[in-house]
Amino acid sequence: MKKIDLSKLSEQELQQKVVEFKGQMESLKLSHKMSPIENPMRIAKLRKTIARYCTELTKRQHAAA
Repeated sequence: MKKIDLSKLSEQELQQKVVEFKGQMESLKLSHKMSPIENPMRIAKLRKTIARYCTELTKRQHAAA
């Protein structure tokens, strides 16, 4: 998702997406431990996506304060 798209989402939607992505991350890590997944870079991309969403949330919280 592009940076512009992140700014259009509400805080609640951002938080919901972070929870969803963290769940996906846990399942990917677990399946990767059991047997190697086809594309292990998905884990890194997902981690960076979570960081982008969290950064946007933090930026909004600091702007509101």
